[in-house]
Amino acid sequence: MVRSTEKFVAGEDQPDDPRAPATPEPVSVVIPAYNEEASVNGVAKHVQEVLSRAGIPHEVIIVDDGSTDGTSAAAVQSGARVIRHSRNRGYGASLKTGILAARNDVIVITDADGTYPIACIPDLLLALREADLVIGARINANVKIPVSRRPAKWVLRSLAQYIAGEKIPDLNSGLRAFRRSVIEPFFSILPSKFSFTTTQTLAMLCNQYQVATVPIDYYRRAGKSKIVPWDFVTFVSLVLRVSMLFNPLKVFVPPALMCMGLGALKVALDVIFAIMRAGGLRWAILLMPVVSTSSLILVLAGIQILLIGMMSDAVARRIGLQSGPILSSLSSSSLSSHTHAQ
Repeated sequence: MVRSTEKFVAGEDQPDDPRAPATPEPVSVVIPAYNEEASVNGVAKHVQEVLSRAGIPHEVIIVDDGSTDGTSAAAVQSGARVIRHSRNRGYGASLKTGILAARNDVIVITDADGTYPIACIPDLLLALREADLVIGARINANVKIPVSRRPAKWVLRSLAQYIAGEKIPDLNSGLRAFRRSVIEPFFSILPSKFSFTTTQTLAMLCNQYQVATVPIDYYRRAGKSKIVPWDFVTFVSLVLRVSMLFNPLKVFVPPALMCMGLGALKVALDVIFAIMRAGGLRWAILLMPVVSTSSLILVLAGIQILLIGMMSDAVARRIGLQSGPILSSLSSSSLSSHTHAQ
């Protein structure tokens, strides 16, 4: 399958598109929520309204990730299916719970804080007919991402684009559509925290899946963000870890070339200084200590790093050829449901 991060423009395909199936596929919308009492009810109801108006069969699953406020009660009042974790397990863990509990193969995920334009979900589902993953890219004019986060997001996206070899308009958007059968093989590497979407994007691009984007807006969130500044370090390490799984040479080759380049430059300087000490290019230079220990260390370190990278790449390719589908290690017993009387 050919990979792509092509843009899908909302509204270009008309409702009478001949590619459109007679009956839309049913969709499961998974909404992770942690202390989102103020917004979760409205988001869930908006999802139901948009999909009902579009004639798309659906279910809404809200996963309350051990909230300490009235999130569960507000979620139940919306009419959605509610699954409650007995303790806070993380954004990614909540998504895994919802995906495993979904009755449909087509999955849409969004946040409970009201930041994503729910009205764009039908556009994502339309684009999903020709893609394996559709990302709602926050690149429209009305995007309210805090200025303090933009430099870190740019660095992270640039690193991910280098690893994947693809342009990625939005690496970790929380509004996306995909099929459960496509994402389940990656469950063992998808983290339980906020880097779930980052890992999914990189894993699918590095494995030649078709990835499309739909430009969307992004609104100011209701309540306080759960992401803290030091999560940036976690995201960077996550990108590097995914690269080690799928494209290790992208990690090892740059430092290897840098070490060998510095070592070669140091060797050249060592030779020049030795010639100057000997008063010219004479046979006596062969009896002098010419190449320094630091030069040898740099060159040998570069060679060793390159060899480790080549070995890692060979192992990754070997595992990729031999391994079958990766099944989730989660079981139904790990889900903690919570029922409220209305």
